[in-house]
Amino acid sequence: MALFATYATLSTLRHRHLGTRSWDLGIFEQAVRAYAQLRAPVVDLKGPGFNVLGDHFSPVTALLAPAYRLFPTPVTLLVAQAALFALSAVPVTRAAARLLGRGQGLALGIAYGLSWGLQQAVDFDFHEICFAVPLVAFSLENVLARRWRHALLWSAPLMLVKEDLGLTVAAIALVVALRARRRRPRVALCALGLAALGVTATLLTLMVVIPAFNSTGDYDYWTKVGGGFALFDGADTKVRTLLWLLIPTSGLLALRSPLFVVALPTLGWRFLSSDSHYWGTVWHYSAILMPVVLLALADALPRARTSSRPWMRSYAHHLPTAVASAALALTTALPLSALTEPAAYDVPDRVARVEHLLDRIPDGATVEANIGPATRLTSRCRVLWTGNTGNITPDYIALNNSSRWIKDIEAYARQLHPDAGYTLLDAAHGYVVLERRS
Repeated sequence: MALFATYATLSTLRHRHLGTRSWDLGIFEQAVRAYAQLRAPVVDLKGPGFNVLGDHFSPVTALLAPAYRLFPTPVTLLVAQAALFALSAVPVTRAAARLLGRGQGLALGIAYGLSWGLQQAVDFDFHEICFAVPLVAFSLENVLARRWRHALLWSAPLMLVKEDLGLTVAAIALVVALRARRRRPRVALCALGLAALGVTATLLTLMVVIPAFNSTGDYDYWTKVGGGFALFDGADTKVRTLLWLLIPTSGLLALRSPLFVVALPTLGWRFLSSDSHYWGTVWHYSAILMPVVLLALADALPRARTSSRPWMRSYAHHLPTAVASAALALTTALPLSALTEPAAYDVPDRVARVEHLLDRIPDGATVEANIGPATRLTSRCRVLWTGNTGNITPDYIALNNSSRWIKDIEAYARQLHPDAGYTLLDAAHGYVVLERRS
């Protein structure tokens, strides 16, 4: 409950302070809103009539539709994400306590709950990866408890979270097959079958399913690979990411567990991509790696404590306390540190003024917007992305121009829609709303 309250407070306060960092929250809200209304998941922010299943294959987000139907606000998505991340701490802590004892298991649970990967994900609006994190955690807990079928069953739904996670399913299944092969050969055979299914599902999703929903008949993210694999591009950034992944969270000991194999598919597609956004430690990309690394550490510690080398036994004995201490220390420079600042709980006057400005746009209106206004309007308007409205002429244009990137707002509106006329309805603290003249 403490983790849930902490995560939910951080993400909702950021939203309340107009701190939205991308268009992702708006995209996912449009998809969930469509599911809640029993419609196809059309996301107009990606383009008029764009089916989100042609972008990423994440039908799992439909599970949020009932909650969103009751509470139609982007905060519903943020709170659900906080709950899912907090839930993932249960299997991590429980598995660690079973292997190491209650005290050191709790230490690893603290290290996990405060891990930098989870903090960055909570701080970055909403993403479908929040469903994958508890699924991986419960699956690997069952691997460590030798409940092989449960481990496979927990991993299988990952194929409905995102297109690349079929490879993660395959990695988990291979770990199960490796560990069960001697005493449970039939289980090992089933695991190999699931591994093949996971790889097949990823290939079919990338080659067939997503292109079928995409208006271009292709998978848009092939362009992220560029002209070839970029494994050695940005090597310094990638090495730093690996060091962050392995040192403060596991003291490198996670490498001694076969469970670390489960991290390789995610690290693989990120480091092979030519998009530098995937290489570092920010945003949500490392969240799914946190339960893998912490549970790999829990798996490695019992063997390290029986090592023939005295220094290894001592190191393994003190490591749970060390990683928990590292997580606490690093938190002072990570997103959760914002909760210690009194200003975080005050709503600035500018927020109320901007919200009043956006409230002047009536429900059901068609609005062209950018980051900032978009997520304040997607629950009640049809919102299109700036410059990507197709043949649609919106009723309103709402922009965050705080950086003054637009010098002449009305001239910019004429540039966007030469055949329509817009007048400035209101402006506040860098936000502007233009209304189409009738």
